[in-house]
Amino acid sequence: MAAHALAWIELNARRGGEVATSEQIANSVNTNPVVIRRLLGELRGAGLVESRRGAGAGWRLLRPAESISLAEVYRAVEGDPQFALHPATPNQKCPVGQGIRSALTPVYDAAEQALSAELARTSVADVLRESIAAP
Repeated sequence: MAAHALAWIELNARRGGEVATSEQIANSVNTNPVVIRRLLGELRGAGLVESRRGAGAGWRLLRPAESISLAEVYRAVEGDPQFALHPATPNQKCPVGQGIRSALTPVYDAAEQALSAELARTSVADVLRESIAAP
């Protein structure tokens, strides 16, 4: 949803719009503007967008879309890793329980690194280009 919102803001800017409203973005995403405002608040906290209040209120990218990677977007909205160990400590008297964390930690770390590397290769501009070219 965050990539969609950012791509829409970029498209709006390319079409001459100074800012995009949360209502416009929500219409494209097919969700409530409140959901979009919360999401854009997280992206603002990461320094990817800024908002304007009052007359002409709306959102715009803080950097060129070509320089915003999906890895940055992912970090801004996800926070926690997608691959993580359960917070409860397994039974240390069990042969599986005592070694499961050390067995899974490097696998999960490698998966997170691969995900981040793949997302880093794609920019918001790439997403926009591919989405408007799709049938």
